Amino acid sequence: MKKIIICLLFTTINLPLFADTFLIFGASTGWIGKQLADLLQKQNHTAIAATSRLENRESIIKEVKQYKPDFIINAAGITGRPNVDWCETHKDETMRANLWGPLNVASIADQYGIHFTNISTGCIYTYDAAHPMHSGKGFTENDTPNFTESFYSKCKVRLEEFITEYPQVLHLRLRMPVADTLTERAFIGKIIKYKKLINIPNSMAIIDDVLPAIITLTVRKKTGIYNLVNPGTISHDEIMQLYKQYIDPHHTYEIASEEEVNKALKVPRSNCALDTTKLLQECPDIPPIKQSIIKLFERMQKNVQQ
Repeated sequence: MKKIIICLLFTTINLPLFADTFLIFGASTGWIGKQLADLLQKQNHTAIAATSRLENRESIIKEVKQYKPDFIINAAGITGRPNVDWCETHKDETMRANLWGPLNVASIADQYGIHFTNISTGCIYTYDAAHPMHSGKGFTENDTPNFTESFYSKCKVRLEEFITEYPQVLHLRLRMPVADTLTERAFIGKIIKYKKLINIPNSMAIIDDVLPAIITLTVRKKTGIYNLVNPGTISHDEIMQLYKQYIDPHHTYEIASEEEVNKALKVPRSNCALDTTKLLQECPDIPPIKQSIIKLFERMQKNVQQ
């Protein structure tokens, strides 16, 4: 009888029965890593912010031996400031952070028999004849990446090709993270600075929806590739219309063609839809993007008014 009562108490406060230790790269300075560490702690896990650089093998091994983590998560990497165009002129830094570094951690995790979750990107596809825009057909985890026009995406494609050779790796394709904040790390904070936007539907991830999914997939020791986005697609224009409705009715911008926008960039950008069938089998509560974005703007509106 006492055991049953204890189980009910844990269920009521929504804490795991057995807390795990997570070593997280990117939890000290990374926007997503910090949020992930906070959520893990709220779930009664132990979240340790790694201090080692991704490419420093000896330092990482020292931390692994010191903390003996049950799981390792990599939420670090370079996207460039102010955007991925930076990577075109900083290729060595980009490769060290986005290619060699994660592979190094994957190798160490394999050596010590630790499950490794790598948070990467879904910006490795572009609409094509087999996956046309507005068709509702998204790229699955098994589709070969078809977008390498930016050096950032090229590195991510190469990373995915090799990192999934490790049997204990969970590789997550996060795309265009959206949050109820105007930080430049989040999608809304980025695009409100642009006067010209494209009107192309894209797969995106609402951070509040996908962070719990990262933990769920990790503790279940899932491996292989998962598209980590909300079901469905949404365009920049749709998001900005909601921004004007909920936050700033005076905000102005123009809709431009993809070709026109690309002229102002060093390299083209990925525009695509990702299939979420595999993700929803494990995390069925992730809501459609167009439903979740409304709740996000409602939260943001309350924050602005306070």
